[in-house]
Amino acid sequence: MNLAKVSANGQITVPVEIRRALRLKEGDKVLFYQKENGEIVINNSSFTAIQEAQAAVAGSSYAEEDILKDIMQMRYGEQKT
Repeated sequence: MNLAKVSANGQITVPVEIRRALRLKEGDKVLFYQKENGEIVINNSSFTAIQEAQAAVAGSSYAEEDILKDIMQMRYGEQKT
């Protein structure tokens, strides 16, 4: 089990074991997603993954946020808003 403290600015330091498990590197983006059952999923959505998704929809006008939503919907079902 890992514990992280939230700063006054709402920031946390991701514990090293979690960074390794998610293969996070400096500059990577982390996506927080809430499943319908209330479970929170943390996913490494690095720039590389976003570029690959954009390449898959080349020529479209998808925004980065829309691509991430579509990826998460494919993986985990409909997103709770």
